[in-house]
This record gives sequence, structure tokens and C-alpha cells, in this order.
Amino acid sequence: MNHIQFENGKLILLDQRKLPFSEEFIVCETAEDVARAIKDMIVRGAPAIGITAAYGFAMGIKEGLDVDDVYSLLLNTRPTAVNLKWALDRMKNFYKKAGNDYFKLLEEVRKIHLEDIEINRKIGENGADLFKSKVSILTHCNAGALATGDYGTALGVIRSLHKRGLIKKVLVDETRPYLQGARLTAYEMVKEGIPHFVITDNTSGLLMSRGEVDAVIVGADRIAKNGDTANKIGTFMLAVLANYFNIPFYIAAPVSTFDFSIESGNEIVIEERGRDEVALINGKSIIPEKSPVLHFGFDITPNELITGFITEKGVVKPPFDLLQKA
Repeated sequence: MNHIQFENGKLILLDQRKLPFSEEFIVCETAEDVARAIKDMIVRGAPAIGITAAYGFAMGIKEGLDVDDVYSLLLNTRPTAVNLKWALDRMKNFYKKAGNDYFKLLEEVRKIHLEDIEINRKIGENGADLFKSKVSILTHCNAGALATGDYGTALGVIRSLHKRGLIKKVLVDETRPYLQGARLTAYEMVKEGIPHFVITDNTSGLLMSRGEVDAVIVGADRIAKNGDTANKIGTFMLAVLANYFNIPFYIAAPVSTFDFSIESGNEIVIEERGRDEVALINGKSIIPEKSPVLHFGFDITPNELITGFITEKGVVKPPFDLLQKA
């Protein structure tokens, strides 16, 4: 899926706000354009944000911006996803060796991009190895090709299972209010021909109680040292339900999503977004004009509710000694 392209010094991004109804691309010519694209969710998903920011870093250096200024510009776009900081730190460290050599910087960005795709394929295979017979998987938000360099994390596992003929059905939470599940995950399922149903966010408990969910697999935006995980709002609720019904609950994420500098989820900043994403549908208000809105982009799932973490290094649990040595 060519949703992140770089041609002739310009970053070309598939506008994920317009999916699934139209496939439109936005052209970013400056680091400021890239920052706006991340903030406005033209591109979203932790690994994809990291890759996009890395391209923006190289573009900013080419523009002659100060390295700390371009770093801060991109870092401050979205606070929760750790891959953003990981990618920018890698580029900043590489800059110390390469200096203003734009082509060397660009080569490093492309390396990050290609590495991410390979990592996702490994995550997919490692996750698929957990299942030996046909399964129904419930997923939340979009942790697919659109959220990464390609292939996906949670959807990478689903893709690999589908290739093995082991998917009975995928249950796709709509994921209010931005509808990443209904718009983006369903879009990817249709493209791949994977059997699925889009469900409302409040249907999961009923389906679990009926024995229609064999496992829950979701992505992550930041994983603390103890395994507490920040992911799209609604993930915590699913983990509680899965725990109640003794259903395995997996996080699929690359090692770059683990933040070993923080001890627990209490240290993760939860992004708050604007009123309109909740209050408006197709530009029309669905709530009283005077009603305020609480709109958090993410929640924290405690590590004790998570069955395992599917990574490119294998399926792991805290204390993550293997990953910290990676």
C-alpha cells in the first residue's frame, strides 16, 4: 500500500481522513507541512507517524532549519505515540554523523521505512504461530498497513492468519469518534478479501458472551517498562471484557513502541483532541450546541490484562529483558 511516498523532494501522503470514500493524496513540501499532516491525522498510527516525521526531519534540514527546531516542530505534533520520538531521536543521532548531507539523511529515512515493513511481517508470522485452527479475531482502531510502513501490526497478524487459511472472521470495532475501524480497517479487509464484520463499539461484550470471539488483537502507541499500554481509546474496555470472559488479549507492536524510560502507564501523556470530532458528523452537529465534550485519544490498559506482546522478537511478557537487550 503506497500511502507514504517520497518523490522529488516531496512527501506524498494518502489522506486517511477521506477513506474509504475516496483515495486522495496530500503533497508535503516542507517540514511544517509534514507536522500539520501528522497533527491533522492525514497520516496516523504510531509507526506511520514515526516514518512520516523522519521524512519531515530530512526535509527540514534541507530547508536550512536548525536541527533542534525541526526536531521540536515534529515532536510536538502528537504526544502519546512513542514511535514519533524514537524515529526523530534516530534521525537526530544520525545527523550528528551525517551533518547537513541531505542524501545521507534521506537514505537513513528510507532504511527506517523498509525496516518497519520487514518488522511488521515478522510480527505477523509470530502472531499467526499462536493459532492452530480457524479463529474469529476482534480488533480495535486500525493497526494495519495504513498505520505502519506497510502490512501492519495487529492486522499483520490477521493478514498472516488469512494467508494460512485460519481466519473465520474479523470483528472490526467501528472505533468512535474517528471511525478508524469502520473506515480504515474495514477498507483494508475489503482490499485483502478477508472475511469481516464491522460492529459498533458497544457490541463486543455481547459477542464475547456468545463465544464468537476467540482472541482480541490490537496495536499500541506506547508500552511502558512494566507492560502498561497506551492505545486508542476503548482498548482498556475491551481488555476488561476479554479478561472477564477468559479470552486471550494480545498487543501487537514493534520493539520501537516500547518506552523503557518510563516505569508504568501513569507516566504516559494522554492526548486530548477537539470537540468537533465528537460533536460533528459530516459537518453537522449531533449534540446540543451548549454541551461540552470530553475527548481523549487514548487510554491505558494495565499489563495484568494483557496475555502477551507480539513483537518481531517473538511473543513476550514483562519484564522484557530480551527486548531491552535488543
